[in-house]
Amino acid sequence: MKPMFRNLIRVATRLTRAGRLTHAAKVLKRLLSGMTVAVPVPARKPKRRRAPAKKTNTLAKVQTRLPLGVLPARKTRARSSPSRATPDGGADTFAAGSYSHAGRTLAYQLYSPPARADAPLPLVVMLHGCKQDSDDFARGTGMNQCAVEQGFYVLYPAQAQSANPLRCWNWFKRNHQRRDSGEPALIAGMTRAVMRERGIDPQRVYIAGLSAGGAMAAIVAAAYPDIFAAVGVHSGLALGAADNVMRALDVMKNGSRGGTAPAPTAQPPVPTIVFHGDEDATVHPSNGEQVISAVLESVGGANESSDVPANDPQVEQGVSREGQRYTRSTHRDRNGNAIAEHWLVHGAGHAWSGGDPEGSFTDAAGPDATREMLRFFFEHPAAVSH
Repeated sequence: MKPMFRNLIRVATRLTRAGRLTHAAKVLKRLLSGMTVAVPVPARKPKRRRAPAKKTNTLAKVQTRLPLGVLPARKTRARSSPSRATPDGGADTFAAGSYSHAGRTLAYQLYSPPARADAPLPLVVMLHGCKQDSDDFARGTGMNQCAVEQGFYVLYPAQAQSANPLRCWNWFKRNHQRRDSGEPALIAGMTRAVMRERGIDPQRVYIAGLSAGGAMAAIVAAAYPDIFAAVGVHSGLALGAADNVMRALDVMKNGSRGGTAPAPTAQPPVPTIVFHGDEDATVHPSNGEQVISAVLESVGGANESSDVPANDPQVEQGVSREGQRYTRSTHRDRNGNAIAEHWLVHGAGHAWSGGDPEGSFTDAAGPDATREMLRFFFEHPAAVSH
């Protein structure tokens, strides 16, 4: 039995025991619907109607040829969400737009919470994984619902299929790994444009992503520390983990053995929170450890006298409400400020921890990555205005 299916069965069992029958039913529905894509079909006598088998074989070939990030569990269609009334009488929107830079245009979805008259609101930029779109990613992470409750904007840049066949962010290419170049420049420019248009609080701008999106989030945050106050990397990879397709496939399968990123500079690191499942068969868990290591190395480069306890973090063992175990390791600077958190979710695969089963690549049984990332983000406003 494939790890993904074992994990889904465990999730359904835990949800049932916890009395969350609706969520358990969603997980079982996803399990059954996904079997036609992920489970090999035994050879059988040819029949006249072979369209489903042909579709499965074609998808399998695509997955084998370009497994650069999240592999598709099911297909979703992008759609704009209309305005809706909220308990306080206001209205929120989830609208489509586009941004152009250096001859390339990138589409996006922007979630705007109900209007507030007090102060400028924060912005969270969310980078989806391969074969996902803005609606799917928003649904799976539940980020928009948190935005209603806590009051912030959410920007979902959308990778174009013309830029990558599986709509992966091109984190493994050199021209997309540095400031003022490629996709980092597009994402940063789009972020700045939204900040201007919406009057965003410049001290509270954050970025997060899943898998290929997590890898790109790490790149963008490192390239633009003047924009982003903190970053969340879920099931992703560190900056410099690969600089070509073959290297990317290797580190995803076997783990990172040290990236090819430039040496640490005098620039202080961007506070980072990492989530990764220790049974992730798509992006090896050691890649999450490498993301944390890069942050700690940057601390050393920024301050040689720093006494960050890189080998002695604060470690906590916990269990989610649905019964999934995790280990949380917190690294602090010499002033006691948390600069990095690593959440290793035990028994989890390549999925957003604590996500909604209605979205692709989610694990409803895990600790809530969305709320923990937001908690970490809002604990780390930028020191000065950008």
